[in-house]
Amino acid sequence: MKIRYVLVAMLVVAVGVELVRLYGGGKVPAGQPALQALTPGSVSGLEEAFNAGAGDVRILALLSPT
Repeated sequence: MKIRYVLVAMLVVAVGVELVRLYGGGKVPAGQPALQALTPGSVSGLEEAFNAGAGDVRILALLSPT
């Protein structure tokens, strides 16, 4: 019975740590620009920044929580 409580506690802690990791806020390494949220108002700025790097390698990653 005691081992069951320990396992459940470990599972709860693991799930809690993972939730904090996923939804706890976005920190980026020093020197890296912060991640940008894509909204209808920010599409034109994204397009301008993307087109400005025409001679460089460009990577665009779209991430969805669903």
